[in-house]
Amino acid sequence: MKQFLSGAVLAVALVASTAASAHFQLVYTPEVNLAKAGDVPFKLIFWHPFENGHVMDMGAPAAFYALYKGEKIDLMDSLKPIRFKGASNEADAFEGALKVKRNGDYTVVLEPAPYYEGSEDIYIQQITKSYINKGMVPTDWHEPAGLKTEIVPLNKPTNILTGSTFTGRVLSEGKPVAGTELEIEYMSAEPDMVANAAGKVTAEPAEGGTLSAITDDNGVFTFGIPKAGFWGFAALGSGPDTEYEGKDLSQDAVIWIRAYDLR
Repeated sequence: MKQFLSGAVLAVALVASTAASAHFQLVYTPEVNLAKAGDVPFKLIFWHPFENGHVMDMGAPAAFYALYKGEKIDLMDSLKPIRFKGASNEADAFEGALKVKRNGDYTVVLEPAPYYEGSEDIYIQQITKSYINKGMVPTDWHEPAGLKTEIVPLNKPTNILTGSTFTGRVLSEGKPVAGTELEIEYMSAEPDMVANAAGKVTAEPAEGGTLSAITDDNGVFTFGIPKAGFWGFAALGSGPDTEYEGKDLSQDAVIWIRAYDLR
């Protein structure tokens, strides 16, 4: 019985966080399953997307690229600074693009500049992954990207079914991270790709504060997906770097997945 309760599925019971909302780095494009080749636009925004909350200024990213069958596609030259407007403020953000030609999975990676959070006197760096697929051909979505810290999906991240679960493994320098807290965020207000502003809010944050989970001894967590759309997971302080410019650094791993209703 004890072994069962410590398994991957039940080891991540939700708990209420003290924070009412969570910082989340977005690497966003509205369509993640592509039928045709073409340029795929992305918005890079540091935001509170569940409640369309405060937007934070982004510094120039350290790296922005895609991985395709082991090939690294540098996207830094595609980046352009923008201003993104939320409900209460606007802030510095970026947009970029990936040229997709071949069928398969593309892992899009952002290594942002650390962000100084004055209210906590710390820096935050959320190393973020999102995914797109062309042609419904699965290739290497489940492979680690070799980042300082990352969440490796154990379910295909571009077509999770509503009412099913998503399972991931948190890694730091390639090794599982046990007992780390994850914040879980629904992208209720998706960005308007033309207006560079928040779209309509489609859900309210749950009672009790930020949704959270804890990894098991193998760095694994599982979360039930209650609603279609984009879901983000942030493993807090899972990275090896703990200091930046003389202050504490929370180096987090972030992943975004897309869920659909079954028709």
